[in-house]
Amino acid sequence: MELLQKSGGIDGFVEYMTSRSSLVRSARSALMVSYIIGVIIFIESSITSLIAGAVGRPLCDKEGVPHAKLAFVCDSTSAPISSLIVLNGWGALLLGLIATQIESGVIGGDSVEWLIESVLYNFYAMSALVITFFVIWFGIDIGPMKKATISKEASQREVKNSAPMHYMIAPIFVMIASVFLFLYLSGDGEILKGSGSSSIFYTMLTTLGFMYVLYVVFGDMKTSAYVRASVSGAKKLSGIALVLLFAFAIGKVTTELQTGLYLASFASENLSPSLLAAAIFLLSSVISFSTGTSWGTFSIMIPIAVPMAVGLDADVALAMGAVISGGVFGDHCSPISDTTIISSLASECDVIEHVQTQLPYALISGFIALLLFTLFALFSVH
Repeated sequence: MELLQKSGGIDGFVEYMTSRSSLVRSARSALMVSYIIGVIIFIESSITSLIAGAVGRPLCDKEGVPHAKLAFVCDSTSAPISSLIVLNGWGALLLGLIATQIESGVIGGDSVEWLIESVLYNFYAMSALVITFFVIWFGIDIGPMKKATISKEASQREVKNSAPMHYMIAPIFVMIASVFLFLYLSGDGEILKGSGSSSIFYTMLTTLGFMYVLYVVFGDMKTSAYVRASVSGAKKLSGIALVLLFAFAIGKVTTELQTGLYLASFASENLSPSLLAAAIFLLSSVISFSTGTSWGTFSIMIPIAVPMAVGLDADVALAMGAVISGGVFGDHCSPISDTTIISSLASECDVIEHVQTQLPYALISGFIALLLFTLFALFSVH
């Protein structure tokens, strides 16, 4: 992100979008660019937030959009779209969890079919994406978002380091392509079995190498400037890294204490099949919010939700969809979630401000999802 800024590629992109092409001429269009990027790039939630924030921030500065609203758009598209279009690490994790239930004899059938069917019940992700679109299109500000202000630096920002637009576009394209390549390589030819963390690590090294060739070898940036920008970018991440470190520690402690299993035990007693999906959604939301991880929530709740649904003769796919939705909902609201923190970083917005301003929208989406799970469960009771 720092290198993209120092190269002048971002300013070139802003100049093209706002002056030459006039594609971005309002707050709505500035935010819509980030929304579209967030929907198109579904490879990994953190990458989605970073790219949507890096591209959208200068456009939002130009059009006077608060960083808090940009952070909301980045966060509301990253995890939701990654959990809907599961050709990524999210799909790999869920396939593994579902396959374990099949192998243990709890359910039968094919894990891919179960995954596709359960994703169709991912009501929170769907409602979050729809609500975010309407918020952008109609300029809806509710709650703390009404008081979100534009930073002094943003309001005074000028395009003064313009370079060819491909200085920004090319590295982003290489980064996206590299993720798929390394997922393919680490998965021995199967993208869904690739290692997400390793793929992201090697992707960043590849992208940094590509940027050195583009900016230094074929451009006019000096090696010393490249190194200074890289170190500067790393320094800016140090605070975020510490927050994430402590967030992961809290999540690990709650896992070791079996907080999720303790909460889930309440739902296993005296629960009606018609309320199972809603209860699973709420439990998954609480666990995800407390631990800051949707993936950890999936790992805890899938082995609990599936046998519960089978035992109560309820819709198993709906129960799994409730787990996915709840995991994404809690992760979306949690101040210790990696996507929450990274969305704040990419948008240059304070983490607490981001959590406070996006919470009302997330709660509306969560309420809609809760209603849908209740209604679908009533019609699917055998």
